[in-house]
Amino acid sequence: MTVTTPDSLSALDAETYAAWFACLAEPMRVRLLHAIATTPGSVGVGELAEMVDLRQPTVSHHLRKLADVGFVTLTRVGTSTRVAVNPACCVGLPHAADAVMGLLAARPCCPTDLPGDVATRPMADADLERVREIYAEGIATGDATFETEAPPVDALKDKWLPGHRWVAELDGAVVGWAAAAPVSAREAYTGVAETSVYVAGAARGRGVGKALLYRQVTEADTGGLWTLQTSVFPENRASLALHHQAGFRTVGVRERIARHHGRWRDTVLLERRRETGAESPACAC
Repeated sequence: MTVTTPDSLSALDAETYAAWFACLAEPMRVRLLHAIATTPGSVGVGELAEMVDLRQPTVSHHLRKLADVGFVTLTRVGTSTRVAVNPACCVGLPHAADAVMGLLAARPCCPTDLPGDVATRPMADADLERVREIYAEGIATGDATFETEAPPVDALKDKWLPGHRWVAELDGAVVGWAAAAPVSAREAYTGVAETSVYVAGAARGRGVGKALLYRQVTEADTGGLWTLQTSVFPENRASLALHHQAGFRTVGVRERIARHHGRWRDTVLLERRRETGAESPACAC
Protein backbone atom coordinates (compact mmCIF):
# COMPACT_ATOMS: atom_id res chain seq x y z
CA MET A 1 0.00 0.00 0.00
CA THR A 2 1.34 3.43 -0.98
CA VAL A 3 0.92 6.22 1.53
CA THR A 4 0.27 9.60 -0.08
CA THR A 5 1.12 12.71 1.89
CA PRO A 6 -1.05 15.82 1.47
CA ASP A 7 1.69 17.52 -0.55
CA SER A 8 2.61 14.57 -2.80
CA LEU A 9 1.57 14.10 -6.41
CA SER A 10 -0.43 10.95 -7.01
CA ALA A 11 0.69 8.43 -9.62
CA LEU A 12 -2.55 8.96 -11.54
CA ASP A 13 -2.15 12.73 -11.65
CA ALA A 14 1.51 12.37 -12.65
CA GLU A 15 0.52 10.06 -15.51
CA THR A 16 -2.15 12.50 -16.69
CA TYR A 17 0.11 15.53 -16.55
CA ALA A 18 2.93 13.66 -18.28
CA ALA A 19 0.60 12.88 -21.19
CA TRP A 20 -0.33 16.57 -21.44
CA PHE A 21 3.27 17.75 -21.38
CA ALA A 22 4.37 15.03 -23.83
CA CYS A 23 1.70 16.16 -26.26
CA LEU A 24 2.97 19.74 -26.04
CA ALA A 25 6.60 18.67 -26.50
CA GLU A 26 5.98 19.13 -30.23
CA PRO A 27 6.33 22.89 -31.00
CA MET A 28 3.81 22.77 -33.83
CA ARG A 29 1.13 21.53 -31.42
CA VAL A 30 1.91 24.44 -29.13
CA ARG A 31 1.45 26.82 -32.07
CA LEU A 32 -1.79 25.13 -33.09
CA LEU A 33 -3.20 25.17 -29.57
CA HIS A 34 -2.33 28.85 -29.28
CA ALA A 35 -4.00 29.61 -32.62
CA ILE A 36 -7.14 27.73 -31.62
CA ALA A 37 -7.31 29.27 -28.15
CA THR A 38 -6.95 32.81 -29.49
CA THR A 39 -9.54 32.39 -32.26
CA PRO A 40 -13.09 33.24 -31.11
CA GLY A 41 -15.52 30.34 -31.36
CA SER A 42 -14.19 27.54 -33.54
CA VAL A 43 -11.91 27.33 -36.55
CA GLY A 44 -11.74 25.03 -39.55
CA VAL A 45 -8.83 22.69 -40.22
CA GLY A 46 -8.11 24.41 -43.53
CA GLU A 47 -7.99 27.81 -41.83
CA LEU A 48 -5.56 26.45 -39.26
CA ALA A 49 -3.34 25.03 -41.98
CA GLU A 50 -3.08 28.49 -43.53
CA MET A 51 -2.43 30.12 -40.14
CA VAL A 52 0.58 27.90 -39.37
CA ASP A 53 1.65 27.34 -42.99
CA LEU A 54 1.38 23.53 -42.94
CA ARG A 55 -0.30 20.97 -45.16
CA GLN A 56 -3.81 20.07 -43.99
CA PRO A 57 -3.06 16.33 -43.42
CA THR A 58 -0.18 17.28 -41.10
CA VAL A 59 -2.42 19.70 -39.19
CA SER A 60 -5.09 17.00 -38.87
CA HIS A 61 -2.50 14.61 -37.39
CA HIS A 62 -1.48 17.12 -34.72
CA LEU A 63 -5.11 18.00 -33.97
CA ARG A 64 -5.92 14.35 -33.26
CA LYS A 65 -3.06 14.27 -30.75
CA LEU A 66 -4.36 17.44 -29.07
CA ALA A 67 -7.87 16.01 -29.00
CA ASP A 68 -6.69 12.70 -27.52
CA VAL A 69 -5.48 14.43 -24.34
CA GLY A 70 -8.48 16.77 -24.21
CA PHE A 71 -6.92 20.10 -25.19
CA VAL A 72 -9.31 20.61 -28.13
CA THR A 73 -12.66 19.37 -29.39
CA LEU A 74 -13.26 18.28 -32.98
CA THR A 75 -16.81 18.65 -34.29
CA ARG A 76 -18.04 17.53 -37.71
CA VAL A 77 -20.14 20.17 -39.46
CA GLY A 78 -21.30 18.82 -42.81
CA THR A 79 -18.17 17.72 -44.63
CA SER A 80 -15.76 19.84 -42.58
CA THR A 81 -14.34 19.67 -39.07
CA ARG A 82 -14.49 22.59 -36.66
CA VAL A 83 -11.88 22.85 -33.92
CA ALA A 84 -12.34 24.62 -30.59
CA VAL A 85 -10.31 24.79 -27.42
CA ASN A 86 -11.60 22.70 -24.52
CA PRO A 87 -12.44 25.33 -21.83
CA ALA A 88 -11.38 22.91 -19.08
CA CYS A 89 -7.78 22.94 -20.31
CA CYS A 90 -7.59 26.71 -19.82
CA VAL A 91 -7.75 26.03 -16.09
CA GLY A 92 -6.48 22.45 -15.96
CA LEU A 93 -3.15 23.13 -17.65
CA PRO A 94 -2.08 25.98 -15.31
CA HIS A 95 -3.28 23.86 -12.39
CA ALA A 96 -1.11 20.96 -13.58
CA ALA A 97 1.96 23.17 -13.82
CA ASP A 98 1.35 24.49 -10.30
CA ALA A 99 0.91 20.95 -8.96
CA VAL A 100 4.13 19.70 -10.54
CA MET A 101 6.06 22.70 -9.23
CA GLY A 102 4.81 22.01 -5.70
CA LEU A 103 2.62 25.09 -5.39
CA LEU A 104 -0.45 23.05 -4.53
CA ALA A 105 -1.63 19.59 -3.71
CA ALA A 106 -5.05 18.22 -4.61
CA ARG A 107 -7.44 21.16 -4.40
CA PRO A 108 -8.57 21.28 -0.78
CA CYS A 109 -11.57 22.92 0.77
CA CYS A 110 -9.48 25.14 2.97
CA PRO A 111 -6.43 24.76 5.25
CA THR A 112 -6.93 22.36 8.15
CA ASP A 113 -3.63 22.46 10.05
CA LEU A 114 -4.40 25.79 11.70
CA PRO A 115 -2.10 27.22 14.38
CA GLY A 116 -3.53 26.91 17.88
CA ASP A 117 -2.13 30.23 19.09
CA VAL A 118 -3.64 32.43 16.37
CA ALA A 119 -7.14 33.80 16.94
CA THR A 120 -9.26 35.51 14.29
CA ARG A 121 -12.17 37.88 14.83
CA PRO A 122 -14.16 40.53 12.91
CA MET A 123 -12.21 43.71 12.21
CA ALA A 124 -13.37 46.71 14.25
CA ASP A 125 -12.93 50.36 13.35
CA ALA A 126 -10.49 50.60 16.26
CA ASP A 127 -8.22 48.13 14.43
CA LEU A 128 -7.89 50.24 11.29
CA GLU A 129 -4.77 52.14 12.28
CA ARG A 130 -2.95 48.88 13.04
CA VAL A 131 -4.37 47.37 9.84
CA ARG A 132 -2.94 50.31 7.91
CA GLU A 133 0.49 49.76 9.50
CA ILE A 134 0.50 46.11 8.44
CA TYR A 135 -0.67 47.15 4.96
CA ALA A 136 2.27 49.57 4.74
CA GLU A 137 4.68 46.77 5.70
CA GLY A 138 3.35 44.66 2.85
CA ILE A 139 3.63 47.53 0.38
CA ALA A 140 7.25 48.03 1.41
CA THR A 141 8.16 44.49 0.30
CA GLY A 142 7.48 45.46 -3.32
CA ASP A 143 5.77 42.14 -4.07
CA ALA A 144 2.40 42.50 -2.35
CA THR A 145 0.43 45.11 -4.31
CA PHE A 146 0.60 47.79 -6.97
CA GLU A 147 -0.14 50.35 -4.25
CA THR A 148 2.86 52.49 -3.35
CA GLU A 149 1.49 53.86 -0.08
CA ALA A 150 -1.20 52.79 2.36
CA PRO A 151 -4.56 54.57 1.98
CA PRO A 152 -5.83 56.76 4.83
CA VAL A 153 -7.78 55.04 7.59
CA ASP A 154 -11.05 56.61 6.44
CA ALA A 155 -10.57 55.17 2.96
CA LEU A 156 -9.93 51.71 4.38
CA LYS A 157 -13.12 51.90 6.43
CA ASP A 158 -15.23 52.28 3.27
CA LYS A 159 -13.19 49.94 1.06
CA TRP A 160 -14.35 46.51 2.18
CA LEU A 161 -17.63 44.60 2.37
CA PRO A 162 -19.35 44.67 5.77
CA GLY A 163 -19.06 41.29 7.45
CA HIS A 164 -16.07 40.26 5.35
CA ARG A 165 -13.12 41.88 7.08
CA TRP A 166 -11.07 40.05 9.72
CA VAL A 167 -8.01 40.43 11.91
CA ALA A 168 -5.69 37.83 13.43
CA GLU A 169 -4.24 38.10 16.91
CA LEU A 170 -1.18 36.59 18.59
CA ASP A 171 -0.96 37.10 22.34
CA GLY A 172 -3.72 39.70 22.10
CA ALA A 173 -1.95 41.82 19.46
CA VAL A 174 -3.23 42.29 15.89
CA VAL A 175 -0.68 40.73 13.53
CA GLY A 176 -2.62 40.34 10.29
CA TRP A 177 -5.82 41.06 8.44
CA ALA A 178 -7.95 39.81 5.58
CA ALA A 179 -10.75 41.61 3.79
CA ALA A 180 -12.96 41.35 0.72
CA ALA A 181 -13.91 44.23 -1.56
CA PRO A 182 -16.68 44.25 -4.18
CA VAL A 183 -15.48 43.86 -7.77
CA SER A 184 -18.40 45.75 -9.28
CA ALA A 185 -21.41 47.86 -8.34
CA ARG A 186 -23.59 45.85 -10.76
CA GLU A 187 -26.16 43.66 -9.03
CA ALA A 188 -25.11 40.56 -10.97
CA TYR A 189 -21.73 40.65 -9.21
CA THR A 190 -22.96 41.07 -5.65
CA GLY A 191 -21.50 37.68 -4.70
CA VAL A 192 -18.11 38.27 -6.28
CA ALA A 193 -15.35 39.83 -4.19
CA GLU A 194 -11.64 40.57 -4.43
CA THR A 195 -9.68 39.45 -1.40
CA SER A 196 -6.59 40.74 0.37
CA VAL A 197 -4.49 39.08 3.09
CA TYR A 198 -1.59 40.79 4.91
CA VAL A 199 0.59 39.59 7.78
CA ALA A 200 2.93 41.70 9.90
CA GLY A 201 6.58 41.02 9.14
CA ALA A 202 7.40 39.86 12.67
CA ALA A 203 4.55 37.31 12.59
CA ARG A 204 5.25 35.67 9.24
CA GLY A 205 5.85 31.93 9.29
CA ARG A 206 3.49 31.44 12.25
CA GLY A 207 0.43 30.34 10.26
CA VAL A 208 -1.30 33.71 10.55
CA GLY A 209 -2.10 33.89 6.84
CA LYS A 210 -3.48 30.36 6.91
CA ALA A 211 -5.77 31.17 9.84
CA LEU A 212 -6.98 34.35 8.14
CA LEU A 213 -7.72 32.63 4.84
CA TYR A 214 -9.58 29.86 6.63
CA ARG A 215 -11.79 32.44 8.34
CA GLN A 216 -12.23 34.37 5.13
CA VAL A 217 -13.28 31.49 2.87
CA THR A 218 -15.52 29.75 5.39
CA GLU A 219 -17.31 32.99 6.24
CA ALA A 220 -17.62 33.82 2.53
CA ASP A 221 -19.23 30.44 1.85
CA THR A 222 -21.95 31.13 4.40
CA GLY A 223 -22.09 34.91 3.97
CA GLY A 224 -23.44 35.35 0.46
CA LEU A 225 -20.22 35.31 -1.57
CA TRP A 226 -19.95 32.67 -4.26
CA THR A 227 -16.69 33.76 -5.89
CA LEU A 228 -13.49 35.06 -4.34
CA GLN A 229 -10.72 36.30 -6.58
CA THR A 230 -7.30 37.79 -6.04
CA SER A 231 -4.24 38.83 -8.03
CA VAL A 232 -0.75 37.90 -6.83
CA PHE A 233 2.67 38.78 -8.21
CA PRO A 234 4.34 35.59 -9.58
CA GLU A 235 7.36 36.36 -7.40
CA ASN A 236 5.22 36.03 -4.26
CA ARG A 237 5.35 32.23 -4.18
CA ALA A 238 4.38 32.05 -0.50
CA SER A 239 1.10 33.83 -1.22
CA LEU A 240 0.39 31.65 -4.26
CA ALA A 241 0.93 28.48 -2.22
CA LEU A 242 -1.21 29.81 0.62
CA HIS A 243 -4.13 30.60 -1.68
CA HIS A 244 -3.90 27.25 -3.44
CA GLN A 245 -4.12 25.54 -0.04
CA ALA A 246 -7.38 27.42 0.51
CA GLY A 247 -8.92 26.09 -2.71
CA PHE A 248 -8.06 28.96 -5.03
CA ARG A 249 -7.36 27.93 -8.62
CA THR A 250 -5.00 29.65 -11.04
CA VAL A 251 -7.10 31.22 -13.78
CA GLY A 252 -4.19 32.64 -15.72
CA VAL A 253 -1.28 35.04 -15.86
CA ARG A 254 -2.01 38.65 -16.78
CA GLU A 255 1.21 39.64 -18.50
CA ARG A 256 2.46 43.22 -18.19
CA ILE A 257 -0.86 44.24 -16.65
CA ALA A 258 0.47 47.41 -15.03
CA ARG A 259 3.62 49.35 -14.20
CA HIS A 260 5.08 49.25 -10.70
CA HIS A 261 8.03 51.40 -9.66
CA GLY A 262 8.84 52.06 -13.29
CA ARG A 263 8.63 48.51 -14.64
CA TRP A 264 5.92 46.31 -16.08
CA ARG A 265 4.68 43.55 -13.77
CA ASP A 266 2.70 40.35 -14.35
CA THR A 267 0.05 39.07 -11.96
CA VAL A 268 -1.43 35.62 -11.41
CA LEU A 269 -5.22 35.71 -11.26
CA LEU A 270 -6.67 33.19 -8.80
CA GLU A 271 -10.27 32.31 -8.08
CA ARG A 272 -12.20 30.26 -5.55
CA ARG A 273 -15.81 29.19 -6.05
CA ARG A 274 -18.32 28.20 -3.41
CA GLU A 275 -19.83 24.79 -4.04
CA THR A 276 -23.31 25.02 -5.52
CA GLY A 277 -23.55 21.63 -7.20
CA ALA A 278 -21.64 18.76 -8.70
CA GLU A 279 -20.01 20.93 -11.37
CA SER A 280 -18.58 23.42 -8.89
CA PRO A 281 -14.77 23.69 -9.09
CA ALA A 282 -14.27 24.02 -5.34
CA CYS A 283 -15.73 22.55 -2.19
CA ALA A 284 -17.42 24.37 0.64
CA CYS A 285 -16.27 23.87 4.19
